[in-house]
Amino acid sequence: MKKRVKVGILRETKDPPDRRVPLTPSQIVELQIKYPDAEFYVQPSDYRCYTDDEYRYLEISMRENLDNCDILLGIKEVNKSTFIPDKTYLFFAHVAKEQPYNRDMFREIVEKKIRLIDYEYLTRDDGSRVIAFGYWAGIVGAYNGLRARGIRTDRFNLKPCNECKDLDEVWAGLKMIDLIPGLKILVTGEGRVASGAMETLSHTNAVKVNPEDFLTKQFDVPVICQIGPQHYTKRKDGKPFSFDHFVENPSQYESAFEPYIKVTDIFIAAHFWDPDSPVFFTLEDMKKPDFSISVIADVSCDINGPIPSTIRATTIADPFYGFNPQTGKGERAFRDPENITVMSVDNLPGELPRDSSTDFGMQLIDHIMDDLLNRNKTDMLERATICEGGKLKERYQYLEGYLQE
Repeated sequence: MKKRVKVGILRETKDPPDRRVPLTPSQIVELQIKYPDAEFYVQPSDYRCYTDDEYRYLEISMRENLDNCDILLGIKEVNKSTFIPDKTYLFFAHVAKEQPYNRDMFREIVEKKIRLIDYEYLTRDDGSRVIAFGYWAGIVGAYNGLRARGIRTDRFNLKPCNECKDLDEVWAGLKMIDLIPGLKILVTGEGRVASGAMETLSHTNAVKVNPEDFLTKQFDVPVICQIGPQHYTKRKDGKPFSFDHFVENPSQYESAFEPYIKVTDIFIAAHFWDPDSPVFFTLEDMKKPDFSISVIADVSCDINGPIPSTIRATTIADPFYGFNPQTGKGERAFRDPENITVMSVDNLPGELPRDSSTDFGMQLIDHIMDDLLNRNKTDMLERATICEGGKLKERYQYLEGYLQE
């Protein structure tokens, strides 16, 4: 007789709490029908975007104690005091890059012989990710950039994204604003995050233009330009740009971003950045009189990384600060018109938790739930398994020093 597999949906324990869920109530019902040998339990939560009553209405079991579960699904990092030994956990762990703020949590995971599967490393054979919130980060990040511009210029007032009922209300609000003629919006990146940002901007009155025109022409309409690393970097040896070469040898490139800082009004940073690749610009560049960027919506949020004004992460409740290029320090948002307005929220999809959770749950169902529930061993799950049985997996052996520090 086939052993029943029991799955628990964790209550988010990171502070500030995240409202997203890995599986919505209707998705759990879908899985229960398709996999009759699977049982699902949901840990009660007062702040989850889907209420306990929404789960109960569909006769999904609520349980505070999830000791009976084999697999535990969450979104963000888990409070180390809540880990149950010898279980399989799936969440965004943020330990594989040796993040110091999660070291104690990671030690607890290893000590309790937990099998940790990190969503971030669920990839196809070619390395492309299958589970991500990036598209939604781009949607909200671009919206916040426009909202900052409206507040800064006192021309329009967009409702905070997290106060909108759903994505339809977000789009409707954008239809109500008029961006001024000649405004130039720049988006860096060509992946999921950037595509989400471009989706948001498509609901405004701005028109997309190519990089050459963006740099050299004036317009009687607001315009948007999207660029990739082939535009904002160049090889130090002068040879033509090659994306594969750039990925393999980022240190052999230097910034080609300077022309953009002289013409851009709103900069939406939606790129992936490797620490070995060049910075976009420096603090000294920001002090120059021809630096024209007034709003930076840093969706990528690489603190102390390629954009010198990203000195800290902000929150959904308080998303903006003013950056003073002369001092290199942050100040209260919108206090000084000479400051650059920065948005650097690091959990942007949490502003549209129901929409982004639905999309995320669909990705789980499409790519890994069948293997999880049938206890299949696959290359994809193996690539994302950081530790198991108290030991680091082979591809993550480099984390041994991180654990011991």
